[in-house]
Amino acid sequence: MPPSRSTIGIVDSGVAPALRRQLAAETRVLLREDGSVGRSAAMDDAIGHGSEIARIILGLAPAAALVSAQAFTDSRTVDAGVVAEGIAWCLEQGARIINLSLGLRSDKAALFRACERARASGALLVAAFPARGAAVYPAAYPGVLAVSGDARCAAGNWSVIAAGRLIGAATSAADGATQGGASYAAARLSGLAARFFSAWPHADAQDCLAWLESDAAFRGRERRPQMRAA
Repeated sequence: MPPSRSTIGIVDSGVAPALRRQLAAETRVLLREDGSVGRSAAMDDAIGHGSEIARIILGLAPAAALVSAQAFTDSRTVDAGVVAEGIAWCLEQGARIINLSLGLRSDKAALFRACERARASGALLVAAFPARGAAVYPAAYPGVLAVSGDARCAAGNWSVIAAGRLIGAATSAADGATQGGASYAAARLSGLAARFFSAWPHADAQDCLAWLESDAAFRGRERRPQMRAA
């Protein structure tokens, strides 16, 4: 199915029952005992992470249709093959934007190939990239929009931390008060990207990236004041 201008894929922990009316489709992707990856009926979101990601996106893009690929349920340990299958499923549902508020420490071929196929289809991949520590995947892959938290940013703006590579955004939850991290920042960028495609329906992923570069509220890394000993 070709990418839809109004469909956002979420690869995460699923969604709460109260959010199901906002979903165009959902599935669970799981690792079988024999090591293969399969799909089954989605379960309720047991940890709340995916539900909050959905709320943040809908807060910025309330008209968006969401498709949810449940890639983990009772923990945040994520398998690369499961994430890759989740991306593939989102593409099958016509997702124009795929939010990946997760990160794996190891580069896996299956995940890289899934991201390359998504990019080739014209989808925009938005992935969390923690501000500190080693690189994580898929955010570290070329062409994936990597997003970190930036305390300078309000809910509706963003920063260009590293041109062409890293964007910063607010880390607040949908309620505007609770703070998260790069996961919430990625969701905010997905919602902002959905707004862009709604305003410019014939634009492509590169146009969206150019818009983010040109309209950023801040540039460069956030500089925090250094504490000095008395």
